[in-house]
Amino acid sequence: MRLIVLGAGAGGGLPQWNCGCRNCEGARSGRIAPMTQSSIAVSADGATWAVINASPDIRAQIAATPALHPKTLRGSSIAAVLLTNGDLDHVAGLLTLREGQPFRLLATAAIHDVLAGNPMLNALDPSIVLREVIAVETPFDLLPGLTARLMPVPGKVPLYLEAGQVVTDAMGEETVAVELTSGGKRAVYAPACAAMPPMLRARLAGADLLLLDGTVWTDDEMPRAGLSTKTGRRMGHMAVSGADGSMAALDGTEIGDKILIHINNSNPLVDPDSSARATAAAAGWRVAHDGMEVTC
Repeated sequence: MRLIVLGAGAGGGLPQWNCGCRNCEGARSGRIAPMTQSSIAVSADGATWAVINASPDIRAQIAATPALHPKTLRGSSIAAVLLTNGDLDHVAGLLTLREGQPFRLLATAAIHDVLAGNPMLNALDPSIVLREVIAVETPFDLLPGLTARLMPVPGKVPLYLEAGQVVTDAMGEETVAVELTSGGKRAVYAPACAAMPPMLRARLAGADLLLLDGTVWTDDEMPRAGLSTKTGRRMGHMAVSGADGSMAALDGTEIGDKILIHINNSNPLVDPDSSARATAAAAGWRVAHDGMEVTC
């Protein structure tokens, strides 16, 4: 199984267009590597690919990834697009994929309902782009030689659907992780995860590869930096560090390669010289970057 990180950043990427924080200025100056918004590509044979989450940056991501370039006058090696939630940084790129190219569009019923409620997405001709509803916890063939399963993880509805009191750690079809198996290997991709209940920790145990939500290093980093009033928890993301963070929650769990992805522009992990990066590395975690390739 071959995985390529198309985008390692959270919503807005790095630098964020309207942000002058230290990390964004570091990315503009070249001191820190820029990041596009969260997405990966996966293949069992290196020829036919599935994209998991259609980032708003997908056109540039495809252009930067030779494995996804057309091999004919008109065509694509992308056979499927799978969505883990309805967040804008995971679905807005669908509008870029509207040039009459057939592929399977896979998601839970709840996420498909969100897509169906947006008339702009009718630009994806349903007679060409086949919308397939995937039930959670049901294995399915994502690509030849590659089986997938959608696992509910704690999360919330997309920001544009929030109303009234928002539940940020609901378990259902709105936020899922993707379990990928091929050739006896198992990888899990979870770019959004608001908590680590014992059931989820048990499911992650034994994975050969884990790409996990690394949005914020500390829950309150955005309010402390003056960037937003929202905490990581309010956005539906579990902090990486601290006694209640994902690193502590998975400490002692047998997992092969552990990679943090969906990194916010506020997160010190984006800076390779930061103490946060050193702390994560000491705990056995790597930080994803655009173009990163992993073989599992």
